[in-house]
Amino acid sequence: MEAIVEVIKGKVELAAAQPAPEEDIAAVHTKAHIAHVKARGLYPIAALAAGGAIQAAMLALSEFCFGLIRPPGHHASSASSWGFCYFNNMAIGLERLKRDKKIKSAYVLDIDLHFGDGTVNILKGKDYVTIHNVQANHRDAYLDEVAAAMKRLKADVIGISAGFDNHEDDWGGTLKTEDYREIGRMVRGAAARCGGGCFGILEGGYNHLVLGRNVMALIEGLSRG
Repeated sequence: MEAIVEVIKGKVELAAAQPAPEEDIAAVHTKAHIAHVKARGLYPIAALAAGGAIQAAMLALSEFCFGLIRPPGHHASSASSWGFCYFNNMAIGLERLKRDKKIKSAYVLDIDLHFGDGTVNILKGKDYVTIHNVQANHRDAYLDEVAAAMKRLKADVIGISAGFDNHEDDWGGTLKTEDYREIGRMVRGAAARCGGGCFGILEGGYNHLVLGRNVMALIEGLSRG
Protein backbone atom coordinates (compact mmCIF):
# COMPACT_ATOMS: atom_id res chain seq x y z
CA MET A 1 0.00 0.00 0.00
CA GLU A 2 2.77 2.44 0.93
CA ALA A 3 4.66 1.68 -2.27
CA ILE A 4 1.56 2.55 -4.29
CA VAL A 5 0.65 5.69 -2.36
CA GLU A 6 4.21 6.96 -2.76
CA VAL A 7 3.72 7.01 -6.54
CA ILE A 8 0.09 8.10 -6.91
CA LYS A 9 -0.16 10.69 -4.13
CA GLY A 10 -0.72 14.16 -5.56
CA LYS A 11 -1.85 12.71 -8.89
CA VAL A 12 -5.22 11.38 -7.76
CA GLU A 13 -7.95 12.32 -5.33
CA LEU A 14 -7.82 10.02 -2.30
CA ALA A 15 -11.00 9.12 -0.40
CA ALA A 16 -11.08 7.27 2.92
CA ALA A 17 -12.74 3.86 2.89
CA GLN A 18 -15.64 3.04 5.20
CA PRO A 19 -16.24 -0.50 6.55
CA ALA A 20 -18.84 -2.56 4.75
CA PRO A 21 -22.06 -3.14 6.71
CA GLU A 22 -22.17 -6.73 7.92
CA GLU A 23 -25.38 -7.34 5.99
CA ASP A 24 -23.49 -6.64 2.74
CA ILE A 25 -20.81 -9.15 3.71
CA ALA A 26 -23.46 -11.68 4.80
CA ALA A 27 -25.12 -11.37 1.40
CA VAL A 28 -22.03 -13.03 -0.07
CA HIS A 29 -20.47 -15.10 2.74
CA THR A 30 -21.83 -17.69 5.15
CA LYS A 31 -22.30 -16.95 8.84
CA ALA A 32 -19.68 -19.56 9.66
CA HIS A 33 -17.08 -17.93 7.41
CA ILE A 34 -17.74 -14.48 8.85
CA ALA A 35 -17.40 -15.94 12.36
CA HIS A 36 -14.10 -17.57 11.34
CA VAL A 37 -12.71 -14.24 10.09
CA LYS A 38 -13.82 -12.57 13.32
CA ALA A 39 -12.20 -15.29 15.44
CA ARG A 40 -8.88 -14.63 13.69
CA GLY A 41 -9.11 -10.93 14.54
CA LEU A 42 -9.22 -10.00 10.87
CA TYR A 43 -12.79 -8.78 10.56
CA PRO A 44 -12.14 -5.00 10.95
CA ILE A 45 -9.53 -4.78 8.19
CA ALA A 46 -11.38 -7.22 5.89
CA ALA A 47 -14.65 -5.30 6.34
CA LEU A 48 -12.81 -2.04 5.59
CA ALA A 49 -11.47 -3.47 2.32
CA ALA A 50 -14.94 -4.71 1.39
CA GLY A 51 -16.36 -1.28 2.16
CA GLY A 52 -13.77 0.31 -0.12
CA ALA A 53 -14.88 -2.01 -2.90
CA ILE A 54 -18.51 -0.99 -2.39
CA GLN A 55 -17.51 2.68 -2.58
CA ALA A 56 -15.51 2.07 -5.76
CA ALA A 57 -18.41 0.21 -7.37
CA MET A 58 -20.83 2.97 -6.45
CA LEU A 59 -18.55 5.74 -7.70
CA ALA A 60 -17.98 3.89 -10.95
CA LEU A 61 -21.52 4.69 -12.05
CA SER A 62 -20.62 8.38 -12.27
CA GLU A 63 -16.81 8.43 -12.65
CA PHE A 64 -13.97 5.96 -13.03
CA CYS A 65 -12.20 4.99 -9.81
CA PHE A 66 -9.74 2.55 -8.25
CA GLY A 67 -10.13 0.83 -4.89
CA LEU A 68 -6.72 0.84 -3.18
CA ILE A 69 -7.65 -1.81 -0.63
CA ARG A 70 -6.04 -4.59 1.36
CA PRO A 71 -6.55 -7.46 2.02
CA PRO A 72 -7.41 -8.62 -1.51
CA GLY A 73 -10.45 -10.76 -2.19
CA HIS A 74 -10.61 -12.88 -5.33
CA HIS A 75 -9.61 -16.10 -3.54
CA ALA A 76 -12.45 -15.70 -1.01
CA SER A 77 -15.35 -18.06 -1.70
CA SER A 78 -18.70 -18.05 0.03
CA ALA A 79 -17.63 -20.34 2.88
CA SER A 80 -13.82 -20.32 2.74
CA SER A 81 -10.80 -18.28 1.67
CA TRP A 82 -7.07 -18.51 1.05
CA GLY A 83 -4.22 -16.56 -0.58
CA PHE A 84 -4.33 -13.62 1.86
CA CYS A 85 -8.02 -13.07 1.01
CA TYR A 86 -10.85 -13.09 3.59
CA PHE A 87 -13.93 -11.47 2.02
CA ASN A 88 -14.58 -11.26 -1.70
CA ASN A 89 -14.42 -7.52 -2.25
CA MET A 90 -15.51 -7.60 -5.89
CA ALA A 91 -18.52 -9.83 -5.23
CA ILE A 92 -19.62 -7.73 -2.26
CA GLY A 93 -19.42 -4.53 -4.30
CA LEU A 94 -21.32 -5.89 -7.31
CA GLU A 95 -23.99 -7.60 -5.23
CA ARG A 96 -24.63 -4.31 -3.43
CA LEU A 97 -25.12 -2.55 -6.78
CA LYS A 98 -27.51 -5.25 -7.93
CA ARG A 99 -29.56 -5.25 -4.70
CA ASP A 100 -29.85 -1.48 -4.87
CA LYS A 101 -31.09 -1.84 -8.48
CA LYS A 102 -28.31 0.40 -9.76
CA ILE A 103 -27.25 -2.12 -12.41
CA LYS A 104 -28.81 -4.92 -14.43
CA SER A 105 -25.55 -6.43 -15.67
CA ALA A 106 -21.87 -6.57 -14.68
CA TYR A 107 -18.58 -7.81 -16.10
CA VAL A 108 -15.56 -8.85 -14.06
CA LEU A 109 -12.16 -8.72 -15.77
CA ASP A 110 -9.63 -10.52 -13.56
CA ILE A 111 -6.07 -9.67 -14.69
CA ASP A 112 -4.31 -11.23 -11.71
CA LEU A 113 -1.74 -13.95 -12.41
CA HIS A 114 -3.79 -16.35 -10.29
CA PHE A 115 -7.29 -17.57 -11.19
CA GLY A 116 -9.98 -15.79 -9.16
CA ASP A 117 -11.61 -18.96 -7.87
CA GLY A 118 -13.51 -17.21 -5.10
CA THR A 119 -15.18 -14.76 -7.45
CA VAL A 120 -16.24 -17.62 -9.71
CA ASN A 121 -17.52 -19.59 -6.70
CA ILE A 122 -19.78 -16.73 -5.59
CA LEU A 123 -20.86 -15.11 -8.86
CA LYS A 124 -20.81 -17.87 -11.47
CA GLY A 125 -24.45 -18.78 -10.86
CA LYS A 126 -25.62 -15.18 -11.05
CA ASP A 127 -27.10 -14.53 -14.47
CA TYR A 128 -26.26 -10.83 -14.36
CA VAL A 129 -22.47 -11.29 -14.15
CA THR A 130 -19.88 -12.38 -16.71
CA ILE A 131 -16.46 -13.31 -15.28
CA HIS A 132 -13.32 -13.35 -17.41
CA ASN A 133 -10.04 -14.56 -15.94
CA VAL A 134 -7.40 -13.74 -18.55
CA GLN A 135 -5.59 -16.99 -19.41
CA ALA A 136 -2.94 -15.98 -21.97
CA ASN A 137 0.64 -16.09 -20.73
CA HIS A 138 2.38 -14.26 -23.58
CA ARG A 139 2.26 -10.49 -23.80
CA ASP A 140 0.69 -10.01 -27.23
CA ALA A 141 -1.81 -12.82 -26.73
CA TYR A 142 -2.75 -11.42 -23.33
CA LEU A 143 -3.53 -7.96 -24.70
CA ASP A 144 -5.36 -9.47 -27.68
CA GLU A 145 -7.52 -11.53 -25.32
CA VAL A 146 -8.47 -8.47 -23.31
CA ALA A 147 -9.14 -6.45 -26.47
CA ALA A 148 -11.42 -9.14 -27.90
CA ALA A 149 -13.35 -9.38 -24.64
CA MET A 150 -13.83 -5.63 -24.42
CA LYS A 151 -15.14 -5.43 -27.99
CA ARG A 152 -17.95 -7.93 -27.42
CA LEU A 153 -19.06 -7.30 -23.85
CA LYS A 154 -22.31 -5.65 -22.82
CA ALA A 155 -22.56 -4.54 -19.20
CA ASP A 156 -23.70 -1.67 -17.01
CA VAL A 157 -20.46 -1.78 -15.03
CA ILE A 158 -17.02 -3.34 -15.53
CA GLY A 159 -15.00 -4.26 -12.46
CA ILE A 160 -11.31 -5.06 -12.82
CA SER A 161 -9.85 -7.47 -10.28
CA ALA A 162 -6.52 -5.73 -10.68
CA GLY A 163 -3.64 -7.97 -9.80
CA PHE A 164 -0.23 -6.76 -10.97
CA ASP A 165 1.75 -9.96 -10.47
CA ASN A 166 1.77 -10.62 -14.23
CA HIS A 167 4.32 -7.82 -14.65
CA GLU A 168 7.68 -8.64 -16.24
CA ASP A 169 9.42 -7.90 -12.93
CA ASP A 170 6.93 -9.87 -10.82
CA TRP A 171 6.00 -13.56 -10.68
CA GLY A 172 4.23 -13.74 -14.05
CA GLY A 173 6.94 -12.08 -16.14
CA THR A 174 4.46 -11.25 -18.92
CA LEU A 175 3.31 -7.61 -19.05
CA LYS A 176 5.10 -4.29 -19.21
CA THR A 177 4.01 -1.26 -17.19
CA GLU A 178 2.54 0.41 -20.27
CA ASP A 179 0.33 -2.63 -20.84
CA TYR A 180 -1.66 -1.83 -17.71
CA ARG A 181 -2.29 1.62 -19.15
CA GLU A 182 -3.56 -0.01 -22.34
CA ILE A 183 -5.80 -2.40 -20.38
CA GLY A 184 -7.29 0.56 -18.52
CA ARG A 185 -7.87 2.38 -21.79
CA MET A 186 -9.63 -0.63 -23.31
CA VAL A 187 -11.86 -1.07 -20.27
CA ARG A 188 -12.77 2.62 -20.20
CA GLY A 189 -13.57 2.49 -23.91
CA ALA A 190 -15.80 -0.57 -23.48
CA ALA A 191 -17.64 1.06 -20.59
CA ALA A 192 -18.21 4.20 -22.65
CA ARG A 193 -19.53 2.12 -25.56
CA CYS A 194 -22.01 0.43 -23.21
CA GLY A 195 -22.98 3.68 -21.52
CA GLY A 196 -21.81 2.24 -18.21
CA GLY A 197 -19.12 2.63 -15.59
CA CYS A 198 -15.81 1.01 -14.72
CA PHE A 199 -13.59 0.59 -11.70
CA GLY A 200 -10.65 -1.45 -10.46
CA ILE A 201 -9.83 -2.94 -7.08
CA LEU A 202 -6.41 -4.08 -5.96
CA GLU A 203 -5.69 -7.80 -5.86
CA GLY A 204 -2.13 -9.20 -6.16
CA GLY A 205 1.22 -7.61 -6.92
CA TYR A 206 4.37 -8.39 -4.96
CA ASN A 207 7.31 -6.41 -6.31
CA HIS A 208 7.11 -3.13 -4.42
CA LEU A 209 9.68 -1.54 -6.73
CA VAL A 210 7.24 -1.58 -9.68
CA LEU A 211 3.81 -1.96 -8.08
CA GLY A 212 3.11 1.76 -7.71
CA ARG A 213 4.02 2.52 -11.32
CA ASN A 214 1.81 -0.31 -12.54
CA VAL A 215 -1.19 0.88 -10.53
CA MET A 216 -0.64 4.43 -11.76
CA ALA A 217 -0.52 3.18 -15.35
CA LEU A 218 -3.88 1.41 -14.98
CA ILE A 219 -5.40 4.51 -13.38
CA GLU A 220 -4.12 6.66 -16.24
CA GLY A 221 -5.68 4.29 -18.77
CA LEU A 222 -9.01 4.32 -16.95
CA SER A 223 -8.96 8.10 -16.75
CA ARG A 224 -8.31 8.72 -20.42
CA GLY A 225 -10.16 5.93 -22.17
